[in-house]
Amino acid sequence: MPPVLDDKVCAGENRSNSFIPISMAVGRKKRFYFVFWRKNAIFARKNEPIDDIMEQIRGKYLNPKADLTFKKVFGEHEDLVMSLLNALLPLDEGKQIEHVEYMTPEMVPENPGKKYSIVDVRCRETGGRHFIVEMQMNWNNEFEQRVILNASKAVVKQLGSSEDYSLLQPVYSLNLINDVGFDAGPDEFYHDYAIVNVEHSDRIIEGLRFVFVELPKFKPQNIKEKKMMVLWLRFLTEIDGDTKEVPAELLEDPETSKALKILEKSAYNDAELYAYEHYWDGVYYERGIMRHGYKQGMAEGMAQGVAQGEQNKALETARRMKADGMTAELIGKYTGLTVEEINSL
Repeated sequence: MPPVLDDKVCAGENRSNSFIPISMAVGRKKRFYFVFWRKNAIFARKNEPIDDIMEQIRGKYLNPKADLTFKKVFGEHEDLVMSLLNALLPLDEGKQIEHVEYMTPEMVPENPGKKYSIVDVRCRETGGRHFIVEMQMNWNNEFEQRVILNASKAVVKQLGSSEDYSLLQPVYSLNLINDVGFDAGPDEFYHDYAIVNVEHSDRIIEGLRFVFVELPKFKPQNIKEKKMMVLWLRFLTEIDGDTKEVPAELLEDPETSKALKILEKSAYNDAELYAYEHYWDGVYYERGIMRHGYKQGMAEGMAQGVAQGEQNKALETARRMKADGMTAELIGKYTGLTVEEINSL
């Protein structure tokens, strides 16, 4: 039976287009939820999935852009992240990546008073170049600054105090954005930044390279000559929770086919699906906060509010997962909290 609006619950509530109070009959009991409606799912604000509804509207796969799925595909399979990097980075001919090894995504400063940060995926060529991959759902000005900070850390952390500068390896930062963040034309989805001479842009200082890809602007027909770039960007833009039929090209390619297998909903346990839903709740919550803040011209307060809101939601999720007997390491993996923060709850 579909959910029914309950006038008593609705009365006096400050409702928006996103949150709707409903009541549901479950057996002989009546349960009340604040339900968040969006394109790909319907779930309770209490982070309790409404399974019978979700099963009717969701397809076979999870969305690859979610934190959990993105890290599973590209943070646990060296061949897939290597394929993605070779496809999307501006690497010179003959300098394709042939082997990578994962590094910790935690960028811990040597001085405890400095900024601590975590990236989505971090890896390096064996004895060579370093790579950072980030999936960003909502664009904000702070993201650009965070990208610079994390890439700079990847440079600084390469050398010990007695090592020679000649040992430094280039750092590439690949940033996939599910939003429009650059003041560029509607077809300009790929943005490549290097350290260049202002008057002679062909003169480049090697060492840092930043690539930003605005996924909403991507159109496959614009880059037919780059097969794997097209396939990976189609994978990221065309596969989501509603996908029932996958494009044949993605199934035929061994790498994107493998990635699709990793996205199958049946491969995830309850804790992982819980974390997946919590992630999307946070994404849309943040987007709503940002839009509201923009309209009111309160950029500074918006950034602080989003950060605090994300932290509070992560702590609440961690408390529930801890109460269910999950280990601190597993909780940290899905919430981004440190073991110390989790143990203090």
